[in-house]
Amino acid sequence: MQLGLSFSDSDVSSFTPLVVLELADDTKAEAITWLLNRIRDKQQNGGAELLVDQLLFPAQDGQKSNPNVFVVGSTLQRLLNGAEDVGLFKEFQDGTMRGFTYVNRESFRDFNGDGEGFLSNAECQYIIKHELDTLRAKNEEHVPGYPKLKLYPGKSVVRRLQSKGVLVQYFPLHDKEDLKRLSFSWYKKIKLSFQPLDDIRHYFGEGLALYFGFLEYFTYALVPMALIGIPYYLFDWEDYDKYVLFAVFNLVWSTVFLEVWKRCSATLAYGWGTLSRKKAFEEPRAGFHGALGFNPVTGREEPVYPSSKRQLRIYLVSVPFVLLCLYLSFYVMMIYFDMEHWAISIYNESPNFATSILLFVPSIIYAVVIEIMNLLYRYAAEFLTDWENHRLESSFQNHLVLKVLVSLATLLITSQILNQVMEAFLPYWLQRRRNKKVHKRMRRIMGDKELPLLEQVQLETEMNTYLGTFDDYLEQFLLFGYVSLFSCVYPLAAVLVVLNNITEVYSDAFKMCHVFKRPFSEPAANIGVWQLAFETMSIIAVVTNCGLIGLSPQVKAYFPESETQLILIVVAIEHVLLAFKFILAFVIPDVPKHIQVKLAKLEFDSLEALKKRMSGHFTLYCT
Repeated sequence: MQLGLSFSDSDVSSFTPLVVLELADDTKAEAITWLLNRIRDKQQNGGAELLVDQLLFPAQDGQKSNPNVFVVGSTLQRLLNGAEDVGLFKEFQDGTMRGFTYVNRESFRDFNGDGEGFLSNAECQYIIKHELDTLRAKNEEHVPGYPKLKLYPGKSVVRRLQSKGVLVQYFPLHDKEDLKRLSFSWYKKIKLSFQPLDDIRHYFGEGLALYFGFLEYFTYALVPMALIGIPYYLFDWEDYDKYVLFAVFNLVWSTVFLEVWKRCSATLAYGWGTLSRKKAFEEPRAGFHGALGFNPVTGREEPVYPSSKRQLRIYLVSVPFVLLCLYLSFYVMMIYFDMEHWAISIYNESPNFATSILLFVPSIIYAVVIEIMNLLYRYAAEFLTDWENHRLESSFQNHLVLKVLVSLATLLITSQILNQVMEAFLPYWLQRRRNKKVHKRMRRIMGDKELPLLEQVQLETEMNTYLGTFDDYLEQFLLFGYVSLFSCVYPLAAVLVVLNNITEVYSDAFKMCHVFKRPFSEPAANIGVWQLAFETMSIIAVVTNCGLIGLSPQVKAYFPESETQLILIVVAIEHVLLAFKFILAFVIPDVPKHIQVKLAKLEFDSLEALKKRMSGHFTLYCT
């Protein structure tokens, strides 16, 4: 069955394709027709009012291609109206960031003529995603052609089709020219300069731009620690001095680092229009299930799942499982220490080349075992979090983060160089092999005809899907753990992390541009739950560093007969440092003063506009 236009040669679409939508190749014809009609239908009729056309790929190697691949676009007028619907903030003529409204479009900076170029490519794709996600069932009882695929009024059509595998995937298309320019300014030239964060945000959205901004900020913030750590490591200073002075500096650094980042994050978010932006009402996850009921906020029918039942699953199953895994990780660690002690004893008895090699065996075995355990634990954590049946994606991610973070003690052993190879260059090599095969097949079938759109969609459909910044933030969290927990006993930790992050910037930029499908833009005003995770780690670092100071022989020498007194003094110092840390966090404002003034001005103008509107309504009512 053929629906819409068929781009089987060098035909040009009547609109700019922005999003690819792929259905299962065995999807029923009536379901396809129904879905496309809903996408094309007017908004007042409950449709998305978007443009959609079919792509027909030629058969490859005698195998029929999936006929159910579509490209989605929109008119400029629809996108501008959608920008208002999603609450997009743009720069006003007076330099402040305000929520875009179509009526006041001429008052926004960079809005010229009919508004062509006013919205970035990523913003257009985000608007289309929002319209697809909020496409709701009307009076249909089930998806046409699928009697068991039940629907009810208000149910998200796209999420329902995703949950049952009818909708395989939908993703934004790369813009070849924009990607080429971004790649050149971002990572193709090795240079000592800041990343083009505005360009990254323009192409990938605020969520990813904030991650790369944090990565850059973290790397630069580590430079003072690295510069101080080098002489500590090179010169044979007294251990007591190393522990005490470096530990205190470490604690101050970790607090100032996180507080100043909040200010940097607020500055970036304000300039990108996400600091004041109201978060859109979050839809239930695709995997969320429960008895049909009413949402007290929206009044719509949707699955309802008792919170008490979820809490029972968390505290009676998930928490004990996590504690068991934590116990196993420490048990494996103890075995590693025993193996290392055994290897050292053998080397001390007979030091030669063979026994010197034996010294590395426990570490290698431990690293391999821990890597396998981490993979299994990550799978189990995702399974349990999904089984807990969280209604919102944000809640799902927060609980997954908490489960993974308790595995910190074992994850710290993972090699960062191996991670970069596995997450960027290996997938890229595999992707290049697939791309060459697809390219050769397409050229062999179609000859010398130009196939820019067909070939691009074919290649991007088979690319890996970027699953979000979870793993990227987790890696930086672990590196922060290296520095804040252990740098006082190994001062070169900050140096190694700086070197790692320099390569991380290039490898992450490379994988976003060439390894993964382009992700949808995700508006973000900060780094979310990770800010709390880093702050929690900095508090743990106070306890750890105080413990290391108390265990040093030089400190113990001052209390040869009273360990209790030593413990009390260490605990007192720990409390003083924690108090100092919280005072420092309170003194440093999270938002710079000039941005506070702009936000207050925006709130004042909004209240004045509301008063005028209410006054006008009241006058009209009286007359």
